[in-house]
Amino acid sequence: MRFILTRDAAEFATRTERLLAAHIECNVLATVLINVLDGAGSAGAFAYGVGEGDEVQFAALRTPPHPLIASPLEADAGAFVELWLEADPEVDRVTSVPSTARAISAAWAERTGGATRRTMAEAMHVLEVVDDPPRPASGELRTADATDRPLLVQWMRDFATEAGVAGGAQAAAMVDARMRRGGLLVWDDGQPVSMVGVTPEVAGVVRIGPVYTPPALRRRGYAGSAVAAASRRALVQGARQCMLYTDLDNPTSNKIYAEVGYRRVGDWEEIALERATR
Repeated sequence: MRFILTRDAAEFATRTERLLAAHIECNVLATVLINVLDGAGSAGAFAYGVGEGDEVQFAALRTPPHPLIASPLEADAGAFVELWLEADPEVDRVTSVPSTARAISAAWAERTGGATRRTMAEAMHVLEVVDDPPRPASGELRTADATDRPLLVQWMRDFATEAGVAGGAQAAAMVDARMRRGGLLVWDDGQPVSMVGVTPEVAGVVRIGPVYTPPALRRRGYAGSAVAAASRRALVQGARQCMLYTDLDNPTSNKIYAEVGYRRVGDWEEIALERATR
């Protein structure tokens, strides 16, 4: 496979469009790219791999401070990493399906002498039909509005801290970008009690997340009811499937989303790339 680096998001989008639409494992990569093209995401580096007949078979991008996101890569991880380091030597994490994340991180360690450490193990889930929550919460789902913004910015920061993901410092920009396209919903029970993100549709798939309920308001069924309602809304509006990710170390969220119809279809990992100290 021949790998091509670019800083041109539009070129990358044109070359990878078919690949990103064909594989649900590329959904996160595709929605991050949408944000970049809309001016809502930071500029970064992009790469795609071309096989026989000039067919694009691989795609990767990174928008600092977020991880390198890669589509499944069957082979040639070493060649990809060697080229990627020319454009992005400060890359510090990679996220993908487990086999790809591990192959890229191993190739990175071989070339840099650094160490790798898995920081997140998640499951991918999909849904085509929504089941009613077994314990419906009081309240209703609504689109977030301008009066919700300060609270949602704080919740986005809290989510990033609790989940151990990047983005806390960009919480305000993330909330604004999502609200511009109606991509933040709240479960309202006399006041906002839970937040649900909804991404733009990619090839008939809408991804749900992040989902956040403040600790003091948990165990009341808000998250399950909010996710069920947000998923049903996406399907009514024309999506073929909804998907979401859950932390494998959080049995509560895995149980809640299974109860409303989500089924596990794969796994996902994030691996830290830690350079050796001198």
